[in-house]
Amino acid sequence: MNKKILASFILFVLCISNVSYGLDFAVPVWSETGEIEKASTEALGENFLNIESESCILIEQTTGKVLYEKNSHEQLRPASVTKIMTILLTMEAIDSGKISLEDSVPCSENASQMGGSQIWLDTRETLTVDEMLKAVCVVSANDCAMCLAELLAGSEEVFVGLMNERAKALGMNDTVFKNCHGIDEDGHITSAYDIALMSRELLQNHPDVKKYTTIWMDSLRDGKSSLVNTNKLVRNYQGCTGLKTGSTSLALYNLSASATRDDLSLIGVVLRGPTSEIRFRDAKKLLDYGFTNFKFEKTSTKDSIVQTVNVNKGVEKELNLVYEKDNGVLIQKSNASNIEQEVVINENISAPIMKGDVLGTVHFYLDGQLLDSVNLVAEKDISKMSVLSMYTRITDAWLNLLR
Repeated sequence: MNKKILASFILFVLCISNVSYGLDFAVPVWSETGEIEKASTEALGENFLNIESESCILIEQTTGKVLYEKNSHEQLRPASVTKIMTILLTMEAIDSGKISLEDSVPCSENASQMGGSQIWLDTRETLTVDEMLKAVCVVSANDCAMCLAELLAGSEEVFVGLMNERAKALGMNDTVFKNCHGIDEDGHITSAYDIALMSRELLQNHPDVKKYTTIWMDSLRDGKSSLVNTNKLVRNYQGCTGLKTGSTSLALYNLSASATRDDLSLIGVVLRGPTSEIRFRDAKKLLDYGFTNFKFEKTSTKDSIVQTVNVNKGVEKELNLVYEKDNGVLIQKSNASNIEQEVVINENISAPIMKGDVLGTVHFYLDGQLLDSVNLVAEKDISKMSVLSMYTRITDAWLNLLR
């Protein structure tokens, strides 16, 4: 075999080994603040996944931990990935009761004249919020995005103001929205990092959106209008939950891709891919890397009994301590079996006790490093023993001795 070919083959195998086993990583842990934090990958070198798109980021959805990034704060044109914010504001309005999925949405003259991706709305027709959302999520309909913006705010201008307010609240400091749809406009910019932030907010707090973002094929107008998802990963990537594509001649090819496998939820964002094929290939590289190397390890299940303790001066002698909440940590798969736990119970637990009172803590460690802590709380109320109840207990104990 030619020596150059042999050397190239060996180098390729070594690179694949590094990616598959995630060598030399810092252990990523739970982020209580909700902010995106970074897991160090410096030992593997910059862009070791060979992402061809100009900018990218991979985060774990539940914790917000950054698992991989390349130029993630570079300000670029998002194209129709913009619509994630339009969808987010719509879902928030639905969940708050401001609008409902059954509400009829008219088509304005402005919306009917939108270019780019659309379903060719006519000013004489109305669709429901449900149908509009479906069209936006599946085929990136600009006309429907405009209709939703006008429904929620009265005009696109006011709606864009709401978009920027929400972006600021989410910490999207690289972002300035100029429209609700993403058609190229000077100054309409964001970053892979910011797109990951708003994608996470949408998926974490409005999971019902996945009933739209996971549609591969559907129709509107009694079957007369066919819809095929612009996101090919919905069809060919295991566990894909969405989320949004975008492309223009200036923005090139963008994608926010989300997927869940075995309780691990990932969001991979790629911006300015040279071709549509490359953006999907890059997104797959990001997601594959995450699923190959990391695991979301659940550390607690809310209300599960951890320990039974004695209660002083209570009408009941014993009390179950349960986990206060569901919780978990993000770790490398190779470390999953090495997690140790320490249960710390308060001393001299005495009545009265109210359900939910914190009476202990469970700490979870990996190689001596604290990964997570979860409170243990009282499963129920226990009243303090009265004189009468104390007399009754003593009498019962005495009678039991005589039997």
